[in-house]
Amino acid sequence: MYVRRSPSAFVVQAPAKLNLHFEVLARRPDGFHEVETFITAISLFDTLAFFHSSPQTEQAALQRTVDFAGDWAPGVRGYFHSRAGDSTGDLQTALGDLPEPRENIVVKAIELLSKQAGTEKSAVVRLLKRIPSSAGLGGGSSDAAAALVAANLAWNLGWSQERLAALAADLGSDVPFYFTGGAAICRGRGDRLESLPNGQYFHFVVVRPPQGLSTREVYRNCEPAQIPVPIGPLLEAWRSGCPYRLGSTLMNRLQEPAAMMCSWVDRLRNEMERLEVPGHQMTGSGSSYFAICRNARHAQNTASRLRAQRLGQVFHATSVHIPLN
Repeated sequence: MYVRRSPSAFVVQAPAKLNLHFEVLARRPDGFHEVETFITAISLFDTLAFFHSSPQTEQAALQRTVDFAGDWAPGVRGYFHSRAGDSTGDLQTALGDLPEPRENIVVKAIELLSKQAGTEKSAVVRLLKRIPSSAGLGGGSSDAAAALVAANLAWNLGWSQERLAALAADLGSDVPFYFTGGAAICRGRGDRLESLPNGQYFHFVVVRPPQGLSTREVYRNCEPAQIPVPIGPLLEAWRSGCPYRLGSTLMNRLQEPAAMMCSWVDRLRNEMERLEVPGHQMTGSGSSYFAICRNARHAQNTASRLRAQRLGQVFHATSVHIPLN
């Protein structure tokens, strides 16, 4: 996580993620699925501020509560409204819903850490969202990890990254990933991690179409692989740094059931085919779709062409390293 301390708050930049390989191996007795996936963090960030000195923190301390508020970042709102008109309904369609404070995973993360640490500390937290929700980009999981990191610092708990990662697994399958260096193989239900060196630098264009998808429903419609696709070729392609090699090894077992539930998946696939990018697929359980590009200029041109098609929210991002604080 990228953490900065200001006079009044710990500010954390929480990155999105892409799944470059996603194999579903089996259904588990606990209701989850056994998976094997390769994840990289990308340069699309939410911003979480955990205040340790403000009038609100004093009030929250008296009540021993989590004072939380979240909204779409001004730049995201401004860009959307400049293209689609001033409509909150349209904004929710394009970017997804923001859960109510008590239902937000950030609040759940802070309350869980407080309980496990045996402390009754209060918290004042503000979240600026840029990562669309219901999109397979891991925004909520990243925000939860950011909340754990910030609370650990603000409350002077001194928990290690390993201990925070273990707690993170109770919040969601993707949350522990954000305690790796930014590239990892995730197995089990996603909580068994093998961190990888993240010295590679790839350019991606990501499209979040106007329809999101429920992770639970996509998994429900997915048949586990009878003959799993091995992850080895993708790892070799990743290490090579070649976008064409990497593009040729992409796979996502969840894409087929997602496409049956959301016509945008196949529409985006067809658009990417016409653009002749090195590789493309859906990320996670969707509905976001991404392309690997040759370089920065190619990514910028690809993003411009996709924006002109009005297929949804379009982002140019790169793979990034996550500092371990």
